[in-house]
Amino acid sequence: MKIFKVLLPIVVLSAGALGAWAIIAAKPEVEQKQIAHELPVVQVMIARPQAVRLNVHSQGVVAPRTEMFLVSEVAGKIDHVHPAFAAGGFFKKGEVLLTIDPRDYDLAVTKIQAQVAEARKELLREQAEAEQAQQEWQALGDGGEASDYVLRKPHLEERRAKLAAAEADLAEARLKRARCELRAPFDGRVRTKQVDSGQYVPAGAALARVYAIDVAEVRLPITNDQLNFVALPLSYRDAQDPGPRPGVTLSAQLGGRNYEWQGEIVRTEGAFDEKTGTLYAIAQVKDPYGYREGVPPLAVGLFVQAEIEGRERSDVVGLPRTALVRGAYRVLVVDSGDQLRFRDIAVLRGDREQVFVSNGVKPGDRVIVSALDTPVEGMKVRIEALGPRP
Repeated sequence: MKIFKVLLPIVVLSAGALGAWAIIAAKPEVEQKQIAHELPVVQVMIARPQAVRLNVHSQGVVAPRTEMFLVSEVAGKIDHVHPAFAAGGFFKKGEVLLTIDPRDYDLAVTKIQAQVAEARKELLREQAEAEQAQQEWQALGDGGEASDYVLRKPHLEERRAKLAAAEADLAEARLKRARCELRAPFDGRVRTKQVDSGQYVPAGAALARVYAIDVAEVRLPITNDQLNFVALPLSYRDAQDPGPRPGVTLSAQLGGRNYEWQGEIVRTEGAFDEKTGTLYAIAQVKDPYGYREGVPPLAVGLFVQAEIEGRERSDVVGLPRTALVRGAYRVLVVDSGDQLRFRDIAVLRGDREQVFVSNGVKPGDRVIVSALDTPVEGMKVRIEALGPRP
């Protein structure tokens, strides 16, 4: 009994050890797998030079080419106005816009006509007396030379001068009478008026502000950088031809709709703006108030956007903005070994959607246009598809 108590623990421990060994010996073999590294997948586009016209955008306010104040040249009471003599009214060249009471000026013309007739009569009388003096000298004289005074030459010159002065006074009176009718200097429109029928106006009073409607102009600021893209007409001393006249499209919103008008750049101003460093180009639109179906007139004072026709470049590569690496002027290209290469580029122009590259990308380069988290120079990539052209 005593021996059994001693051997039992030994037997139990031995059995446990034998069972543990059997479990370990019978465990399955662990299969070791080779880990495959996936290559980053990218989209690329083939860089191809293209001919593009890099238009220049600007803005300005429509203004008339010719604008002036109509001023009264004589004093008097206004007794008639043209029906179109009101703000916004249209008129034609030569139309009488308003008339100043001409009666005083008619009386002045009549009085001076009488003075002219009197002066002409006196001249004729003096000519007759001069002829008589010449005859009397020849009949009674001793053959010597008669003086100018004897022959009444100074008297004759005086009468001629008085007649000329009277005729000048008559011409002046008739001119003042003609100025009682204020005629339109051009085809135009009334911007504002300051007087009306029945009002007395002094000479030199401003009557209305008018402008011509043959041409509308817009001053468009062009920055120094934009001058590289557009061929502006530049003025040289003694030059007959100022150069090219690029087209311009003006646009504005009226009543929630967008409208466009076509014009051209006709000149540049004589100096750069000292504060902003910009040069102003002048765009002209002919017949801005002429009827065009579905398009309103290009009214004075309207704020417009302008797109100026730019120079055409044939060596430009267009890329989507997604091709830029973190917004910098750098792109990624895939070389012949499907490895990444960084390229610094020269961006000619860009907008929210695309950029135009003038240097740094060669024709045929495969430019990555998809996002890549951590690009590393020389890393391998796998091309999934060609990205869209911009």
